[in-house]
Amino acid sequence: MFFIYQPTDKNMEQFIKPPVEVRYSEELSALENNDKARRPANWRLSPVAVRTFILGGDVDTPDGKVKIKRKFYGNDALVERAIITLAGNRGLMLVGEPGTAKTMLSELLSAACCGISTNTVQGTAGTTEDMIKYSWNYALLLSKGPCREALVPSPLLIGMEKGIFARFEEITRTPAEIQDSLISVMSDQILNIPEMGDDGLVLAKPGFNIIGTANTRDKGVNEMSGALKRRFNFETVEPVRDVRLEKEIIVREASELAKTANISCPVDTDVAELLAVTYHELREGITSDGTVIERPNAVMSTAEAVSVYYQALCHSWYYGNGRIEPALLTEGLLGAVCKENKDDLEKLRAYFRTVSKEKSKAGDLWKEYIKTADLLR
Repeated sequence: MFFIYQPTDKNMEQFIKPPVEVRYSEELSALENNDKARRPANWRLSPVAVRTFILGGDVDTPDGKVKIKRKFYGNDALVERAIITLAGNRGLMLVGEPGTAKTMLSELLSAACCGISTNTVQGTAGTTEDMIKYSWNYALLLSKGPCREALVPSPLLIGMEKGIFARFEEITRTPAEIQDSLISVMSDQILNIPEMGDDGLVLAKPGFNIIGTANTRDKGVNEMSGALKRRFNFETVEPVRDVRLEKEIIVREASELAKTANISCPVDTDVAELLAVTYHELREGITSDGTVIERPNAVMSTAEAVSVYYQALCHSWYYGNGRIEPALLTEGLLGAVCKENKDDLEKLRAYFRTVSKEKSKAGDLWKEYIKTADLLR
């Protein structure tokens, strides 16, 4: 049985970013204690309750209704398909541009289905097979030989033994031969440890599965083999296309970050809307009045927008009077948009020139924002 950390209001402050199962422990408990729907073997919640946990809703308890807040903003049907994929014991691969909440969705799914979201492999060019499967405590290996006590399980083996998900982040950043080491495990649900002889055969318990994530725009990507692709169901997580929704995400995430950092500066929704419009128009390559603009090469993700807003919020809290000056957004955009390609700086300048006439009619905040274009040097 694996250990699930139970937080209290006091010790929650010890963590910069508590795991999902810690952060939303009250919601998970309310759902689990009142979940009467069918659930797959070894799952903490039923697929119905998992959907409610991720997309929000109400749960009836003996003490009344408990509000479950929405955590993933995107395609609801995609979330349902992802849950059913996992319930059907098939691997799930979440792909898309950086900053589209693929990792967050995989964490939410793992926490709701298994009660733990931290059984994770972080894929890099240096990831080796023992980081995925198992390694050895060499002191014990020398003294006792290849035995279970000397074995150091990695996330894949842990998932198989406990019947929980193993999350594989950035799987396409790992070498192809490391990726392909998953094929036999996913096909046969068996992991063989040759050094242990007859005792080295590990059979996966019900509930084991793999959730992978892969970015479609990162450099250094190693294409997955056809054999490995066939072991997964692929779901593409698209960027947020609705300005109002993007604004809502910026406000919500910035508020959570500020709360964690003990920053009591209120979130300015007008400034959040201004930033959401900027990111939306640069991402889509067209302004609200239909003028076509050049899109930057940089990934204009919602996650980056949240970061830009939160940095401006921190600056106003520590150095200013609590008001987010538009100049802070422009300086943040300069660092976020122009970090990969120098040509993006001119595209950002061109955007400010293009929208200056249109947005100057939108109010004083936009006028003030447009005037900060001089900072783009």
